[in-house]
Amino acid sequence: MMNFEKPLLLASASPRRKELMQRVGLPFKTVIKQVDESFPTDLRGAAVATYIAKKKAAAYEEEVMNGENVITADTIVVVDDMVLGKPANRSEAIGMLQTLSGRTHQVITAVCIRSMNHNICFETKTAVQFRQLEEQEILYYVDQYKPFDKAGGYGIQEWIGHVGIVSIDGSYDNVVGLPVEALWRQLKELKKDGIL
Repeated sequence: MMNFEKPLLLASASPRRKELMQRVGLPFKTVIKQVDESFPTDLRGAAVATYIAKKKAAAYEEEVMNGENVITADTIVVVDDMVLGKPANRSEAIGMLQTLSGRTHQVITAVCIRSMNHNICFETKTAVQFRQLEEQEILYYVDQYKPFDKAGGYGIQEWIGHVGIVSIDGSYDNVVGLPVEALWRQLKELKKDGIL
């Protein structure tokens, strides 16, 4: 439905982002580079996700100069002004879920679309509420699903999302890892303006 001269370049190793792009029929290929995802400690909330998404986009300078249209994204979880990225190990994942248990948190994804003549970044926020999780539920989930590649230590599409999440306010796809509706809208605008 939306065609481009070249497939979009999705700069992500996330299988969930790939699946979301496929579901809406966006033509894309993936090129993965390792990017340091650290950020200045004075950044808060959405600024963290945007900083990392821009850092990822900067790593694809050569591809952009070769006429590729690059999409990068970064998802974080924020609770009490504290940023939760991907847990480094089992105990971090357990600790993150204990922190989120019985509370509402924000999932923020920043997306950058970069081409030779354009660079746009935007953020999407979704509020997610967990019920009070039992310790056994947290341990079962972490041990069975090993959510070490997921911001906040959980995947909404997995077991914990089905049994533990009371409500979400905003984009579900954003919590999965890519706010597809907002991305689609931005790509349509860029195509209409002749930028992509």
